[in-house]
Amino acid sequence: MSRPSENPVTTPAAGFPHPVPEFSPEQRKLLLVLAHQAIASKIAGQQLPVNPPSNVPSSVWTPLQQPRGVFATLHQRGELRGCVGYAAPIRPLVQAVAETACAAAFDDSRFRPVTADEALDLKISLSVLSELFPIDPARVEVGRHGLVISGGMRRGLLLPQVPVEHGWDREAFLEQTCRKAGLPTDAWRHSATIEAFVAEVFSDDELGAEGR
Repeated sequence: MSRPSENPVTTPAAGFPHPVPEFSPEQRKLLLVLAHQAIASKIAGQQLPVNPPSNVPSSVWTPLQQPRGVFATLHQRGELRGCVGYAAPIRPLVQAVAETACAAAFDDSRFRPVTADEALDLKISLSVLSELFPIDPARVEVGRHGLVISGGMRRGLLLPQVPVEHGWDREAFLEQTCRKAGLPTDAWRHSATIEAFVAEVFSDDELGAEGR
């Protein structure tokens, strides 16, 4: 099974939806609630919830069964508490959300596992990724594109909101994605493979959905 990827993300910035919002407010809230429930279920030693609630119509639930890449970012009292995700669409979105939320809570190597008390205070942001597509470095748009840069067995990913939060320009964004991959910072100028994606980002703070 592919392991979710850890990603150094700070507080997701506002204003980074997919150009045309793909998910309705009801679907966004449902996914955020699912992420919270997955963490609570893991703490309780129960199976991850991936079945539709009885009151959710199929028109809302069925699109969430499509395989999608997604990153779950956790914050506690304004501080990053974990961020893990799948870059590739290898799981149905509802399953990917449940798995990445749990991985961010318990398997992000930068943090100790979330406790039951901490789970009550978590804020969650989800970044649902488009398919990856090749991109010329000159066409990378800061704030719109996320990047995946790879060379050999090394691969690094940064979400679209990261360069904005750090104040990076396009070149710095490319360099830092190379650094994330463990490649020389100028690898993007040479033989590295550069791919981009866009992400629809939504959070508890945006919707008031804490799923408890």
